[in-house]
Amino acid sequence: MTGRILLFLALAAGLLGDMPARAQQDLVADLSDHLVAITTGFTGADVLLFGAVEGEGEIVVTVTGPRTDVTVRRQERVAGVWANVEAVTFANTPSFYAVASTEPLENVASADIRQRQEIGIENLFLRPEDPEIDPGTAAIFRAGLIRNKQAVGLYAGEVLPITVLSNRLFRTRIHLPANVVTGTYTVAVYFLRDGSAVHAQTTPLVVSKTGIGADIFLFAHGNSAAYGVLAIIIAIAAGWLAAWIGRKVG
Repeated sequence: MTGRILLFLALAAGLLGDMPARAQQDLVADLSDHLVAITTGFTGADVLLFGAVEGEGEIVVTVTGPRTDVTVRRQERVAGVWANVEAVTFANTPSFYAVASTEPLENVASADIRQRQEIGIENLFLRPEDPEIDPGTAAIFRAGLIRNKQAVGLYAGEVLPITVLSNRLFRTRIHLPANVVTGTYTVAVYFLRDGSAVHAQTTPLVVSKTGIGADIFLFAHGNSAAYGVLAIIIAIAAGWLAAWIGRKVG
């Protein structure tokens, strides 16, 4: 793996340096792995992004997970019992989000670019499904959504660093926790000068279940009724077996 990365960086640096001025590609980047396999006992994974740039500028990387609808609920104590009293659903919400940068985001890209490209948690397109909801209420639930995601490690709480070597080569490491959802993640790399994007590149990262755990997961979701019956049968059989062993030992 390390040899592949070093070879890529060497070739990228050489190509950028040898290309004619008008034909130069300002940014070349890749991932150490394009597939993260979730197997039994998966505890998370680190993905290394590396690349090379030509000329002066700053680098920003965003990693966005598959988008889903997320419902945030507010609880209150009613008659001594906690109950859901209000809920807001946000459509097309990133299941995972992380951002890395060579400098503080406000020093790297203009506010307009950060907003359009969803650079920074505060710029994520988190819109309530109900367009009629009160803006103040939407803001409160939006903050709750981000807080919940950060609490379980699915939204990075801070901007991750990008290491730059020799003013040309760069790398950053993105951690995917054990509770990441499966699907295709989008890794976007931006090369910026004077607050404006000079070049951008996107590459997919696939997170997929593999092995017997994946087979069980697919069976459970595709045949929920049969899976439930099978689970009950296994539980009953295990109980009978334990009782039989107990009688024999006794």
